[in-house]
Amino acid sequence: MHEMFVTRHSYEVINDIVIYPLWSIIVFGFLTIYLSGVAGAIVAHYILIGMILWQVINITQYSIAVGCLWDVWARNLTNIFITPISIAEYLVSYAISGAIKALIVIILGSILSFFVFRFNILQLGLINLLLYFINLLLFAFTFGIIILSLLFRFGTRIQAFAWGLITFFQPLMAVIYPVSILPEPLKTLAYVFPPTYIFEAARISINTAQIQWSAVLIAIILNAIWFLLAVTFFNYMFRKSREIGQFAKLEG
Repeated sequence: MHEMFVTRHSYEVINDIVIYPLWSIIVFGFLTIYLSGVAGAIVAHYILIGMILWQVINITQYSIAVGCLWDVWARNLTNIFITPISIAEYLVSYAISGAIKALIVIILGSILSFFVFRFNILQLGLINLLLYFINLLLFAFTFGIIILSLLFRFGTRIQAFAWGLITFFQPLMAVIYPVSILPEPLKTLAYVFPPTYIFEAARISINTAQIQWSAVLIAIILNAIWFLLAVTFFNYMFRKSREIGQFAKLEG
């Protein structure tokens, strides 16, 4: 309810999680129209499906990280943590709200792509889409936890990480192009990220709706590893923040 209230009354949030993602899909959609005549429809679809699925990561991690910042900016973070709510409940609630927002944008983006750019996302297969969505959601949740760890430890002086850090890693996740075009050092690094396997699988699914079990299972395993590392990192940074008084200074 808290997140719904903030979203409804903030044009900035509406722009960042609805208007900007849909506008990005429109821009890349027109690019696909051009590419379909130059490089073929398949390459164009690679780009469009990548941008649609990317919004799951972008919106969910944004919801978690920037959602916390709204509490900091409003000097409301202390009020939240003097209630019986736990850290886990706090994080999960933002993950749920982020998932709902991401799902809404995915649906809107898919409808837009179908009627404007003649691309049907359902050709990937419903089960594939569900598996891709869950894996991307898990990674976004994990990345959001890492961002919160840094915010709690270093304060608002690194608040730009909340909406900017994920884009730094986007080229390594092969969102709109295959990993094979990356130079060798980056190619190896790309396969450390769970979304890389999902975006690679999604491109295969355009040609066949068969479930890409190998890619999905590897992504699940990597997501589990990333999540455990993120939780460990968060606990350490949160404890350190309280020890040095940084947590109390967040609203100063």
